[in-house]
Amino acid sequence: MRGSDELLSQSGVTVMAPAAPHHADNNNQDSAAKKVKLEQNVGKPSRVIHIRNIPNETTEAEIIQLGLPFGRVTNVLVLKGKNQAFLEMAEEISAVAMVAYFGGCVAQLRGRAVYVQFSNHKELKTDQTHSNASASAQAALQAAQVISNSAGAALVAGAGAALQPANGGTEIQVEGGPNTVLRVIIEHMLYPIVLDVLYSIFQRYGKVLKIVTFTKNNSFQALIQYPDTGSAQMAKTALDGQNIYNGCCTLRIDYSKMTCLNVKYNNDKSRDYTNPTLPSGDGDAHQLLTSELMPLRARLALALASRMSGGVLAPPFLGLGSGLASPYGVGVGGVGLPAFGALTLTPASPALRALTAPPLPLATVLLVSNLNEEMVTPDALFTLFGVYGDVQRVKILYNKKDSALIQMAEPHQAHLAMTHMDKLRVFGKAMRVMLSKHQTVQLPKEGQPDAGLTRDYSQSPLHRFKKPGSKNYQNIYPPSATLHLSNIPATVSEDDIKEAFTKRGFTIKAFKFFPKDRKMALVQLATIDDAVAALIKMHNYQLSESNHLRVSFSKSSI
Repeated sequence: MRGSDELLSQSGVTVMAPAAPHHADNNNQDSAAKKVKLEQNVGKPSRVIHIRNIPNETTEAEIIQLGLPFGRVTNVLVLKGKNQAFLEMAEEISAVAMVAYFGGCVAQLRGRAVYVQFSNHKELKTDQTHSNASASAQAALQAAQVISNSAGAALVAGAGAALQPANGGTEIQVEGGPNTVLRVIIEHMLYPIVLDVLYSIFQRYGKVLKIVTFTKNNSFQALIQYPDTGSAQMAKTALDGQNIYNGCCTLRIDYSKMTCLNVKYNNDKSRDYTNPTLPSGDGDAHQLLTSELMPLRARLALALASRMSGGVLAPPFLGLGSGLASPYGVGVGGVGLPAFGALTLTPASPALRALTAPPLPLATVLLVSNLNEEMVTPDALFTLFGVYGDVQRVKILYNKKDSALIQMAEPHQAHLAMTHMDKLRVFGKAMRVMLSKHQTVQLPKEGQPDAGLTRDYSQSPLHRFKKPGSKNYQNIYPPSATLHLSNIPATVSEDDIKEAFTKRGFTIKAFKFFPKDRKMALVQLATIDDAVAALIKMHNYQLSESNHLRVSFSKSSI
């Protein structure tokens, strides 16, 4: 839970500059201990934001990303030893918007809650020996400047919106160049991702000139072109590894070898935002879509302007009233997440748990049928379904033992499990998985016959996703013949692990330790069926007094 305002000290912050090399000259010694100059402005709104409880490894770029959705950033100072940072906005109204927003929800950096408040200083002045003179800080500020300039060019650059320069001068270059085109692969695509959703995400970091989407190697991919390397770099840094929806649709981003995209059609597969006159390739469908969307954009822009002129700050997440674009989306599990849709007007903070919340039915209970009733147990189902979420309860039906109810912690976990495991062969039978009409799995009443078929796992230490934003969300893969092993102690060898699998009836086709981390390994079995059975039996296998094996499916092969 977020700390109270009383915990956020309003006292002055004194920051020492890094010590310079010793010289005989006393003036040089004095300059080595020069303090960061901060003009005090106690108890009032300020352009300078004070951010507390930041992780030790936080970079200047990450601090800047917190502020970018609210306006132009002009300076940054990270005090890593004190787990604090200062962010200077160009305008006080931007700082007020930022503090007001994070007063209602918790900002996060690297999975840790951070606290945002006004600094009691009016301006951030640092000497040339401090962190804002470092290469990383300067690069982050320059990239932020590029984004701020391009963001001011237009409120929304939609299907028919023309690109206008932010500085009122020359047109934005569109010929491309090295590292201006990003290649985006979307993993764990539980929900369909349309081109406009990609645009609404990536336009937060600069002008999106062109997008091309396609499917390759059974994965949905996109090429996204920016006018400059700064915008592309900021987008890659901010979004790589992020989930579009909580727990799924993970973005994997690298630079494309292409320097410019050649777009022939403006439709739902490709878009050239610099040339709205391109044909759609589908008759007049694109023109009809554009003509309907543009008045909506105009009305939203007017609504935003009226709210700002009236002195009431509009929320930084404003969109259409659809499932993907409610003003404040309610995330799964009761966590409030910002939502956006194809026509979001303003950028959302990349520091939050997910980029948006999908329109999910709120079911957490799954009905699983066609089980091998001779082999399946509540523990087996807990282990298998636990790959995709935190299983709370399992009930194998007393009068129909080839069926079971499984309650997950959150709706998106139930959907992930259903997506990846429906029709999966488990102990020789193709298991069916669907959403149940039940809201919860009831425990048996005292004296009611159950024969151990119902188990409560709500307090199990084996849950993989307890922590919000857990890295395990980034390593969810469909069932495969290759298993990922972790938590291997240094005393355990390859032969030890192979022997453990062999004793339980599994034949290992290939094995490989991770080169840089022998706590992890990959093991390949003959079939997916074997791998599923091995995961059920080998997960939590005791390797030493203090180490239990962790097993999950891998996307790799050996």
